[in-house]
Amino acid sequence: MGFARACSVALVGVEGVVVEVQADLEPGVAAFALVGLPDKSLVESRDRVRAAVVNSGAEWPQRKLTVGLSPASVPKAGSGFDLAVASAVLGAAERVDPSRIADLVLIGELGLDGTVRPVRGVLPAVLAAAEAGYRQVVVPERTAGEASLVPGVSVLGVRSLRQLIAILSDEPVPDEAPEPAGRPDPALAGLLVPGTGAGAGLPAERPGTGRDLADVAGQLLARTGLEVAAAGGHHLLLSGPPGAGKTMLAERLPGILPPLARHESLEVTAVHSVAGLLPPGEPLVRTAPYCAPHHSATMQSLVGGGNGLPRPGAVSLAHRGVLFLDEAPEFSGKVLDALRQPLESGHVVVARSAGVVRLPARFLMVLAANPCPCGRHGSHGGGCECPPAVVRRYRARLSGPLLDRVDLRITVEPVHRAELTGGGESEPSAAVAARVAAARARAAARYEGTGWTVNAEVPGHALRTRWPLAPGSLGAAERDVDRGTLTARGLDRVLRVAWTLADLAGQDRPGAEEVALALELRTGVPRGAGIRAAVARATAGAAP
Repeated sequence: MGFARACSVALVGVEGVVVEVQADLEPGVAAFALVGLPDKSLVESRDRVRAAVVNSGAEWPQRKLTVGLSPASVPKAGSGFDLAVASAVLGAAERVDPSRIADLVLIGELGLDGTVRPVRGVLPAVLAAAEAGYRQVVVPERTAGEASLVPGVSVLGVRSLRQLIAILSDEPVPDEAPEPAGRPDPALAGLLVPGTGAGAGLPAERPGTGRDLADVAGQLLARTGLEVAAAGGHHLLLSGPPGAGKTMLAERLPGILPPLARHESLEVTAVHSVAGLLPPGEPLVRTAPYCAPHHSATMQSLVGGGNGLPRPGAVSLAHRGVLFLDEAPEFSGKVLDALRQPLESGHVVVARSAGVVRLPARFLMVLAANPCPCGRHGSHGGGCECPPAVVRRYRARLSGPLLDRVDLRITVEPVHRAELTGGGESEPSAAVAARVAAARARAAARYEGTGWTVNAEVPGHALRTRWPLAPGSLGAAERDVDRGTLTARGLDRVLRVAWTLADLAGQDRPGAEEVALALELRTGVPRGAGIRAAVARATAGAAP
């Protein structure tokens, strides 16, 4: 009787659980049993592993074979267990030394010819193995760069099962011929989810070569809203007639966000790896993702779901980046209201019969909406024929609780002819990004050691007690609370925006002017000197 064990990782959302793969050989009729809550694709690994072992030059044991996946109570899905199953079987058959694979974590799918094919979710799987104390992993050669992002782990990338057997047996390692140049590598198909489009949640251009705010003519108020949103991580609503530039502005928001920190890059890369959207050859996502689902998106595509264990949705693909909902009133009301939980908590919990998954979802939301179904309500040229009741119903599609979580509400006016044809140059994204980075640096220094990095993450109670404003600064906001026009949540969000305005202006703390400006950005009602004058002074004084 032979016995051997190896290890692999089962992914539940973007979190991993180390699974011990045990192989047991007993006398009896040749059979292959796989136990431990495997899904359909994992059950089929019996045939893949048998063919891969034989075609790799090893002998398949002609005895009763039982492979157990422990813990048996955790559902296992996907083909990433193939390499661990094959290694455990070869260890039980004493083709390789069982002691050399006992503490080895193996992740990869096997082709029938013995090639090791890449799978999705390598980064979160290696992260889970490292947290569990494992220091050696074997992954497909194509995903070795992704696995190497985890510090303190020795990564071995193999191209075939023959190479792994030779390494474990201290034999000469055979050379495996790569795919001919110019021919698509069929193994890369395992990294992508069909129908999603590779890189759908990532910016199409590299920083500095994509869409620039210099392309936007005029729109001082909307550009200000974009800058404040980027500096403090505040959610933004852009409302205005069609063609005013709402989508154009939102598409340029990722260009003024700072590069992701190391831990943020790992979080974003893990989500995109699990979702099958990680571009091959670029294992680490360094820029803020941008996700813009169509208004026909379902609940599952937005917050996560699917058959079996839920998969990441648009809110998770936009983690640490921008989620843009164009034509927001056209989305389903239930879909929009499902955003309320992740907007507050920074994660989404999806419960299905197969299990409960917690997915990261800390994103900057941008909503774009027309004033009415035809888009001409309140415009200078007129022409709107929508009855008042229709306009009210259209605007009511964005519920009060959802809008209460939106810090900035900007009206985007149509661009004047002089602004389009005047030939004046608009401020480029690089200049705005420098101010945003400086403001974020001030906020990060203020919140050092607290776990918060931007103003939008700080609870209102902490802002009121640990970082109080100048005496009398909250007078206007307190009056709005007494009138019932501002909720307690709204007051907290006004405080956060006021701190962001102070950071942009280089001030130690916000005063009455910043609070009034934050109220105007939230309600649209002019306060004090107005937005344009205050922002002109602030940006002029804070320019690096």
